[in-house]
Amino acid sequence: MTEQPHPDRLVLTVEQVSAGGVVFRKTNDAIEIAIVQIADELRWHLPKGLIDAGETLEQAALREVREESGIHAEIVGLVDTIDYWFYAEYDGVRRRYHKFVHFFLMRSLDGDVGDHDHEVVESRWVTVDDALAMLYFKTERDVVATAVTMMGN
Repeated sequence: MTEQPHPDRLVLTVEQVSAGGVVFRKTNDAIEIAIVQIADELRWHLPKGLIDAGETLEQAALREVREESGIHAEIVGLVDTIDYWFYAEYDGVRRRYHKFVHFFLMRSLDGDVGDHDHEVVESRWVTVDDALAMLYFKTERDVVATAVTMMGN
């Protein structure tokens, strides 16, 4: 017999959509990727964030990349959409989240990785190999690997 959850213990499920990018630049015949370390987690991530009302996925991805990494970029194409589940308590209410993140391949135009917003501890350019070693989540490492294939390298 399977135990049924008590109605008072049911957790609301919320769908959340974010967008971000694998931002690259070529220097000395090498490709570098911009990665960020978020203040409350101290883990390395690709720049990404929630979509604001009225934004397209592309607009949100470009804005989040600019805010978190300090880089102005242009979109080359969609790399992948990943999804995952997590629990969090915001405003005193525990919820289950089903998050979708749309990652775009982006070419760096200009900007400074030191010009990131307050949510980010550090933004930096790293080689593809270093990005693959430093990124915390396997799904983001997979996104970078796919992006590199899209670049033709």
